[in-house]
Amino acid sequence: MSGNTSVLPPTAGAAPAPAADVPVAAAAESRRRELASFLRSRRERIAPEQVGLPPGRRRRTPGLRREEVAQLAAVGVTWYTWLEQARDIQVSGQVADAIARALMLDNTERRHLFTLAGAPDPHPHQDCPGMSSAVRLMLDRLEPLPSAVVNGRYDVVAYNRTYGRLVTDLDALPPEDRNLMWLAFTDPLWRERMVDREENIRLMAAKFRASMAQHLAEPAWKALLKRLQQGSPDFCEMWERHEVLQPDSHIKRYLNPEVGLLAFDFTHLWLGPGPGPRLVTYTPADDTTRERLDRLHALVTAGAPAPVPSSR
Repeated sequence: MSGNTSVLPPTAGAAPAPAADVPVAAAAESRRRELASFLRSRRERIAPEQVGLPPGRRRRTPGLRREEVAQLAAVGVTWYTWLEQARDIQVSGQVADAIARALMLDNTERRHLFTLAGAPDPHPHQDCPGMSSAVRLMLDRLEPLPSAVVNGRYDVVAYNRTYGRLVTDLDALPPEDRNLMWLAFTDPLWRERMVDREENIRLMAAKFRASMAQHLAEPAWKALLKRLQQGSPDFCEMWERHEVLQPDSHIKRYLNPEVGLLAFDFTHLWLGPGPGPRLVTYTPADDTTRERLDRLHALVTAGAPAPVPSSR
């Protein structure tokens, strides 16, 4: 992932920007300088031994050298040097992800890096401010009720075993595909097993639009929107309606491949300011669902393998 193959340094003697663009240019320069300072501070706090490099001799500065970060992130040394010099260069989401891992950033630092770089996070599911070990324990203790933590973008951040087998085997999906919008609009198994799908996807698109109003400039939200628009004609058609709704409660029905039709009421417990991360719990809407849910829980508790999908 070399980052210096198509990047040129700023052209000397370029014509000054029009007056109307000066505030925008100044803001961009401030962001680049802040990013450069942030990267230097994170680099200098990491000892070479922490990342498997020899300590070496005659280190003039604490922490890692620029060339060592470039090596760990698999980017060009010149390109990374320009980045720490606040040069006007582009940073892709993949490269920002590699730098975040090389610098051992936590979730808050990672989010700060992507914000300053103006790059979409290729793994936005990793970031959920309301998630904690206590919430993780709650998910486990709520079984057999299917429960999950879902953020404002509909990323499924965490879930218990019964939720993971409610429609299909979520564990078998890559993390970037564990998004309820993406699954409902594009996944063949979810299209087949989500009863009342047409009404549900209309409601989901309207709620997503209402939530996105507060995140229009955020790369992760824009990246998901673009992915949905490219992957689903149904989504494009519903997005153009400009419908907006807030999360509500209604009956949801799923055709589970192991135990049959399930009908649920569901509850949102907000983990932060709404519309944001929430703990969603599904409660059986009838006795038949309660009995079938107990059977599903017994299967996952016993470690029974999930059915092999035939449609995806």
